[in-house]
Amino acid sequence: MPPGQVESDFAEAELAKPRLNKVVFGGSAIGSVAIALWAIIVPDNAASVLGTVVGWISEWFGWFYVALATLILVFVVCIALSRYGRTKIGPDHSKPEFSTLSWASMLFAAGIGTDLMFFAVAEPVTQYMAPPTGTPQTVDAAREATAWTLFHYGITGWGMYALMGMALGYFAYRKQLPLAIRSALYPVLGKRIHGPAGDAVDLAAVLGTIFGVATSLGIGVVMINVGLNVVFGVPEGLTAQIVLIVVGVAVATVSAVSGVDKGIKLLSELNVLLAIALAVWVLIAGKSEFLLNSLVLSIGDFVRLFPGMAMQTFPWEDTGSWMADWTLFFWAWWIAWASFVGMFLARISRGRTIREFVAGVLIIPFTYILMWVAIYGNAAIKVIRDGDQEFGNDTMEVPERGFYDLLQQYPAFSVVAVIATLTALLFYVTSADSAALVMANLTSELDDPRQDAASSPRIFWAVATGLLTVAVLSVGGIPALQSATVIMGLPFAFVMIAVMIGLLRSLREEGQRTDGVRAAQPRVLSSRSGAGDDRSWRERLEHAMSFPSLAEAERFLHGRVTDALESVADEYRSIGYNASVETSTDPEDGDPCVTLTLGGEAEGDDGFMYSVHRAAVAIPTYAGRARRGNDYYARLEVHLSSGGQGYDVMDYTSAQLINDVIDQYERHLEYLRLSKETNGKRTDTASE
Repeated sequence: MPPGQVESDFAEAELAKPRLNKVVFGGSAIGSVAIALWAIIVPDNAASVLGTVVGWISEWFGWFYVALATLILVFVVCIALSRYGRTKIGPDHSKPEFSTLSWASMLFAAGIGTDLMFFAVAEPVTQYMAPPTGTPQTVDAAREATAWTLFHYGITGWGMYALMGMALGYFAYRKQLPLAIRSALYPVLGKRIHGPAGDAVDLAAVLGTIFGVATSLGIGVVMINVGLNVVFGVPEGLTAQIVLIVVGVAVATVSAVSGVDKGIKLLSELNVLLAIALAVWVLIAGKSEFLLNSLVLSIGDFVRLFPGMAMQTFPWEDTGSWMADWTLFFWAWWIAWASFVGMFLARISRGRTIREFVAGVLIIPFTYILMWVAIYGNAAIKVIRDGDQEFGNDTMEVPERGFYDLLQQYPAFSVVAVIATLTALLFYVTSADSAALVMANLTSELDDPRQDAASSPRIFWAVATGLLTVAVLSVGGIPALQSATVIMGLPFAFVMIAVMIGLLRSLREEGQRTDGVRAAQPRVLSSRSGAGDDRSWRERLEHAMSFPSLAEAERFLHGRVTDALESVADEYRSIGYNASVETSTDPEDGDPCVTLTLGGEAEGDDGFMYSVHRAAVAIPTYAGRARRGNDYYARLEVHLSSGGQGYDVMDYTSAQLINDVIDQYERHLEYLRLSKETNGKRTDTASE
């Protein structure tokens, strides 16, 4: 019987049903629906206002978007390379839920979407035909066109995803806070995250997310419409696009009601394979030698130009609306999607270190993006330079047709066009379903990070996203979607600054805790060294080679261990402080545990926690005399607030157990002392 499935007299605590956060849900629902109705009822007025606001943001906050995007990238890289990079997204004892290969595959899939199909052709062609600076349609323009596309789709944006992913995962899985944006601001706001301030943070996240999602779905719908026109002759226009949006909403609704999420996951895996096949086809059927050379050159150009692009605001040149149309739009779009993708990344990365997480998020998806953009972007520019000027003009005029017009240059277009349209359709369906789930989670109160929202809010957000997509498309198509994203991404940009501050504060506190343990180590009593132990060394050796059963360990846990912890709690209470001993089950595997909590009544002190968990562990290979037919034995492992400590207290005497508690408590007090010396904010009344 594997660990996590062992029998126990303690039933696993049932999670409370998901509850709707009425403030966040109501505010975001009213806001998104009101904007959608405004755009549908008075589209001309909406278009005018959107244009005016975007112009104002570009003028006054363009520098802010550029500086923030670069700052976030530098922040996540510095955190990963620092001492904090060894910190796990989860307790110290946690192990990755997925193998490295599976995890890398999911990161890889996260970098693919319909919008990448759209911009991998449309942007390089546009930057080549009308670059922000320099002479159009030159070799330099061709090289910079691909570099700009890689910049807008590259590691800067993935740095934003990495920030939100590691912050959400860290606070949810390591600090046992809800998997919500507000949790990342706990070091800044404290318990106020559970009030209006926290609601405002989550509200900004939901509004940014729904507009970011609507932009992606709008681009997807427009592309699918073009594909259906090419393959089946379906007319292009808002009517066909509305029908496609209704189909997407219907699929997301069916998924929410019937629980066919596994089918959606299979579709997601299928569209990743189809997308890779499309890129390989262009590489093989086209000018392979040119594309491979261009791929290598594009990597070099990106590395060479990246430092200048990262802080480029064009103060000395008049680029018109270029910044708003491209860099500002992309940074706002990444920001809007950061909560969405960050939550996904957090849920698949529990148990990995921050360093491993950041490296994977920045490198693995971008590797695919690099390949896709270099192949499609350079292939598109090559078509223009070979004399097909009409292709370039048409792509600039109607960018959604650029992808299909490029595929027409290759053999078997009718078959490839069907595959491309199917791929775009699958991306759209899976994105609509995932978006409804994420926004439902963001507007719900969930007791466990692995828990999902109820069906009703998922249905609502599927419908609301579809309505908003229709509304913005009716105002002005893709340009209107871009404008709305730039506007709605701005409030959440400030939230991301607070997230960086909160994460850094919490990591620094962890560092101080580690320093406290090291400082206290020379002067604390080591119960594991045998001090105060009345057993002989032969008895200790016998214990080291024994493999107790689960029942034996459970009896010891609820006997001697509980009695020892109660003794400490009684003594602590006798000098006037709070103490408690609770018997419960581990929320992850259902195994029994006994937890002692001391203090926590002082401002800024979360208290000291010493918990003993029963764990089922595979019998090691050196145990040749182990009982046959039983592959697992029991350990009683100590857990502190940071997670499992990796040692077993099974068969400890009462004196040893009490001394071990005092050892760990003295280290906790040393951490508080160092924290107080460092920032003057931490104190502990029991140590004064």
